[in-house]
Amino acid sequence: MRNNTAKAKLKAGQAVSVIAPTYTSAGLVELLGRIGFDVIFIDCEHGPAGWDDVENMVRAAELVNVTPIVRVQANDRGAGGVQVPHVNTRAEAEAAVRHAKFVPLGHRGFAGGRSAFGEKMTEFTSRANAETMVVVMLEEVEALRNLDDILKVDEIDVFFVAPGDLAQSMGLPGQMDHPKVQAAIDDAVDRIKAAGRVPGGLVTPATVRRYRERGVRFLYVSLAAVLDPGAKGFIAAVHAT
Repeated sequence: MRNNTAKAKLKAGQAVSVIAPTYTSAGLVELLGRIGFDVIFIDCEHGPAGWDDVENMVRAAELVNVTPIVRVQANDRGAGGVQVPHVNTRAEAEAAVRHAKFVPLGHRGFAGGRSAFGEKMTEFTSRANAETMVVVMLEEVEALRNLDDILKVDEIDVFFVAPGDLAQSMGLPGQMDHPKVQAAIDDAVDRIKAAGRVPGGLVTPATVRRYRERGVRFLYVSLAAVLDPGAKGFIAAVHAT
């Protein structure tokens, strides 16, 4: 089990950059790691990655010392952490931790796979408990209503406020920038910080500074959002007369 550099940065009070490659490409993961991102987000909820893809992408992330986080389908191939969607209650947050951690913190299945190669299982389970990140996604009004209770759950590294499903649950589908949605996100971030925990959020190159200044430290961006302005600028320059 490798040292989790992103988890160490968060513990030290630093921010981490998170990018979702979208495509199941180990080569792309390696490229993004060499560019300097802290976390590679591998999506098994909405993305196409199968378990063989996940293992190869995790291996590529480790090659360049980047933390791979896997968004699972519900509440391993040696990933540095899991991101659990639709956590709405304290009980669901506690369940997420139990599934991600070995005894005595949880009841993760007792197997190590490739991440345990070269280690005794007793050593591996202890290191895995210390190094594995747990990110819970707060995606609905119910989650924000229960946020104070959810924040009492130990062993959660990041509380990620997700705007897309939140807007939908507020009756504003597709309107992530609506003032009511943004106010709900800002309030949740403030409450997470006040509890001494780490807030996470979806950003773009245009909004990252605002969220960083607000105190968000797990900053997730899509590959498309990063590529779009640079690619359009390059194409415009090529065709400029």
